[in-house]
Amino acid sequence: MPVVANSIKFGTDGWRGVIGDEFTFERLALVAAVAAKVLYDTYFSVVGTKKIVVGYDRRFMAEDFARVVADAVTAVGFDVLLSESYAPTPAFSWAAKQLNALGALVVTASHNPGAYLGLKVKGYFGGSVSPEVTKEIEALIPEGLPQATTPGNVDKFDPWPSYTAGLEGKVDIAKIRDAIASGKLTVFADVMHGAAAGGLARLLGDRIHEINSDRDPLFGGGAPEPLPKYLSQLFKVIKTHRESNKTALAVGLVFDGDCDRIAAVDGEANFLSSQVLIPILIDHLTLRRGFTGEIVKTVSGSDLIPLVAALHKLSVFETPVGYKYIADRMLAAEVLLGGEESGGIGYGTHIPERDALLSALYVLEAIVESGKDLGEYYQHLQQQTGFNSAYDRIDLPLANMSVRSRLLQQLQTQPLTEIAGQAVIDCQTIDGYKFRLADNSWLMIRFSGTEPVLRLYCEAATSDRVHQTLAWAKHWAG
Repeated sequence: MPVVANSIKFGTDGWRGVIGDEFTFERLALVAAVAAKVLYDTYFSVVGTKKIVVGYDRRFMAEDFARVVADAVTAVGFDVLLSESYAPTPAFSWAAKQLNALGALVVTASHNPGAYLGLKVKGYFGGSVSPEVTKEIEALIPEGLPQATTPGNVDKFDPWPSYTAGLEGKVDIAKIRDAIASGKLTVFADVMHGAAAGGLARLLGDRIHEINSDRDPLFGGGAPEPLPKYLSQLFKVIKTHRESNKTALAVGLVFDGDCDRIAAVDGEANFLSSQVLIPILIDHLTLRRGFTGEIVKTVSGSDLIPLVAALHKLSVFETPVGYKYIADRMLAAEVLLGGEESGGIGYGTHIPERDALLSALYVLEAIVESGKDLGEYYQHLQQQTGFNSAYDRIDLPLANMSVRSRLLQQLQTQPLTEIAGQAVIDCQTIDGYKFRLADNSWLMIRFSGTEPVLRLYCEAATSDRVHQTLAWAKHWAG
């Protein structure tokens, strides 16, 4: 067992592996039991209970794996609140805080392809545990199962009612419902076969046009990640809608597999990543809701984010990639919004957790109260700041770990001085390598924390420049 256990490593948010290979019932039981012990050692003095929430998404056998987690955790002396159904990961984070639990263990692989499953560990405060906590879990896994005590109990609970009630109280839900009911706003939701299914309908009624609602563990042959390459059906639906209705507002909202990441498609069928949504949300929440506080962004976030923050005299704090770093900051400072390039956005008025359903509600509120299409709203912010840019990201699969090692050594020993014809004027290494270029564009090279993948990020003045730079980076990576 120690040899097997030693290979269990946590990435940017949780432990993930291929089902039947790295991710098995036996290994999950071990990780869950150890995680429960670490949650107890870390938070019992604050919480005073031995309760742990266990939840799951809609992946292959997710409910069966969740039962294994519940059994493993009760066997070492903890009481479990086991979900009666799938739900968004933030619903279980919410439950951990509302039910005064030590934390939550969520069976999910988030946005990864269908072959993967995993476990996310959440703290009593309603967000991802810190890197120090996951390191402690990793360190104790080779020691095997914690010593058994008197077994705990398992009780079932429905995670949806308390969670949706909490979200409804954070927006002008009546105004959004009225806009939809009157035909002023049409809302499409691509739930990507994941845990967001039915979520917006619970909040806004049955006039939400949901697509990819069925449970498909293979995710249509792709991955439940809010990226344009997986959204052809949504683009087609919105284009068809626009042809028959050219005056009313329309929006497509996209949710990842466990509903903690969001993207959008505007009324003209243009894809809008969180690089676009975060500036819009900052503007909306400060102008119309009077929110204040620090803006937290990851190193891969758009340069427009600090510019919009400056418009509203808000400070900006930058972190490595991974929402757990944002959550740490949200626990330590007064934060208005914390967001990451990959779609995770959270709010200081909520739990310190990215929450795609709450983000969707705030986006809809911004559309309704501004009367602007999302694309139009974004253009307005670009004009206000005098900043125009394009952005894209490439996930480049690596042949093996030796290729990863070679590229990493190359970055460390042969620093890049020129990229795609532009001189490198600065290199930031808070997470990966972010190169600021002479034309004020930037390229970031970073290895994934959960997959054998090299992530290449670029923001530049034009789409052509972005694609040129990313093509250069692909060639460099060989």
